[in-house]
Amino acid sequence: MKVTDIVEKLGLSVYCDKGLDNEITGGYVSDLLSDVMGNAQEGQIWITLQNHMNVLAICSLKDLSAVMLVKGIKPADELLKKAEEEGIPVIGTREQTFEVAGKVYQLIGS
Repeated sequence: MKVTDIVEKLGLSVYCDKGLDNEITGGYVSDLLSDVMGNAQEGQIWITLQNHMNVLAICSLKDLSAVMLVKGIKPADELLKKAEEEGIPVIGTREQTFEVAGKVYQLIGS
C-alpha cells in the first residue's frame, strides 16, 4: 500500500507531499526517538506526536516511508523544510495515536 492510499482512506492531512508514492510495508508507533532508531524497519510508517528536526533525521536514517503526526499536531516549519529536502511525506490526523494505529494496521495488515 502506498502512502497516498492511506491518506485517501483515512482522510488524512498532507503537510509534505513529497514521496506520497512510497510503499508502506508496516507501521511503527513510538514517541521515544531512540526506540524508533533501534527498532523501526525500512518501509514502515512512523506514527508519533514528535514534531522537530530529529524526526526527519530518523526517518531518513531508517528509510521510513512516511511520518504521521497525531492529535492535530501541525509540523514545525523546520520539519517541513527538511521533509521537502529529504522527500519524506509528512501526514497528519486529529485522532489519538491508539485509534489511528488500529486503522493503519487494518489497512496494511502488519
